Amino acid sequence: MHVRTLAGGIAAALLVSLPLTGGPATAAPAEPAAAAARVLTYDASGAAEFKAAVDRGAAIWNETVDAVELRPVAAGQRANIRVLADNGWPRALPGSLGNGTVYIGRQAVNQGYDTVRISSHELGHILGLPDRKPGPCTSLMSGSSAGVSCKNPYPNAAEQAEVEGNFGGVLTGLAPDVRRAAVIVD
Repeated sequence: MHVRTLAGGIAAALLVSLPLTGGPATAAPAEPAAAAARVLTYDASGAAEFKAAVDRGAAIWNETVDAVELRPVAAGQRANIRVLADNGWPRALPGSLGNGTVYIGRQAVNQGYDTVRISSHELGHILGLPDRKPGPCTSLMSGSSAGVSCKNPYPNAAEQAEVEGNFGGVLTGLAPDVRRAAVIVD
């Protein structure tokens, strides 16, 4: 949606009228360009049987936020996010914002938790979101507190806005998670 201000409308009218009066022709001012998304790469080669769930979790974040884009790492490059499978509980070890390690733990999967929801949730920690427990299924960051019947892998509007703010998108007034160095176990 484009909003034209009175000053912008007057300037556009002047630019159109100047060529008619013999003045120099100039181009209208350009719309401000949208900020480019910060690209974060992830390496799911150690995610074993959960690789497809990790790829889907990354795709969900790409569908729902504009300020950051998650891409699989190219061969020979170092990834921002490393994703591993293990026999423990799912968890994230965030480093700086957008960097860290995610574990897709088989313990939760064996208990019936959805692998795509786990993936999206743990990637959410790397994107700066804290757990919000207890919470409803509509909150991705409610994690396991929503129960095994919850299959929702999508961040809600507040979670999306917080990630946008964390990565320089639309400011929401929500502070980024300050526990970046902590292990977040779900």
